[in-house]
Amino acid sequence: MNTFKPTKKNLLLAVNKLKRGKLVAFPTETVYGLGGDATCENAILNIYRIKKRPSFNPLIIHCSSTKNAMKIGQFDRLSQKLANNFWPGPLTIVLPTKSSSRISKLATAGLQTVALRVPKNKFALDLIKLFGKPIAAPSANPSGKLSPTSANHVKKKLGKKIDM
Repeated sequence: MNTFKPTKKNLLLAVNKLKRGKLVAFPTETVYGLGGDATCENAILNIYRIKKRPSFNPLIIHCSSTKNAMKIGQFDRLSQKLANNFWPGPLTIVLPTKSSSRISKLATAGLQTVALRVPKNKFALDLIKLFGKPIAAPSANPSGKLSPTSANHVKKKLGKKIDM
């Protein structure tokens, strides 16, 4: 895996890979995420496989805005208030999944709920916005290991297994 600078050109390259069902690692405001198209079962399967994560452990779905998250989860007054006060930012809200949601059932581990987040990192937000769909992105590390806080950490632990 090559490490890429967060440029517009590389952002477009990452979006292209996501559109083809590939996986990309990207920074959030907390750790690096291993991202794949949240609506693509093959991408979700690859996240579980590469991380060696149990398939009964749901993935966090990253959205570009609260408005887009509301298309996926059923927000009540409290969850709406939390989203308005803490998004974008490092808060994940677990909500009932809307029946109209196109999120892969594999990403939610077949549960009736979905974990949603709107990251604050500019590159992450730009990636999700440009991709145009939510991105499933747990931390970019083998399951049960320390979460990566740098591109080099990702490269050491998952480098040969992911696309970018």
